[in-house]
Amino acid sequence: QVQLVESGGGLVQAGDSLRLSCLVSGGSFSGYAMAWFRQAPGKEREFVSAILWNSGTTYYAESMKGRATISRDNIRNIFHLQLDSLKPEDTAVYYCAAHLGYYGGSSFLYDYWGRGTQVTVSS
Repeated sequence: QVQLVESGGGLVQAGDSLRLSCLVSGGSFSGYAMAWFRQAPGKEREFVSAILWNSGTTYYAESMKGRATISRDNIRNIFHLQLDSLKPEDTAVYYCAAHLGYYGGSSFLYDYWGRGTQVTVSS
């Protein structure tokens, strides 16, 4: 069973940076797409970024291009989301997710989820 555990959230000020991490366990992740989503209060869960475990190919939501960087460490089975120039509207619970197969921006595609880490950006 694949398990994902997020860390790295917190309370920051606008303009600050955060690095979120997702530790993955439970088997081999060859062929997986790993992603970050976020969900703000009263809003639907939205795609932030994804990375293919094998190739390292990355994908970003338009709203996050230039402010987010996703990376992975295949040896340590961990992937990260670097968030820069944070804005109050980035406040949300950030979730990491995994899907065996191709990349997709829909949360319905992903089979495994972490419990989330809160990111709060004050103005």
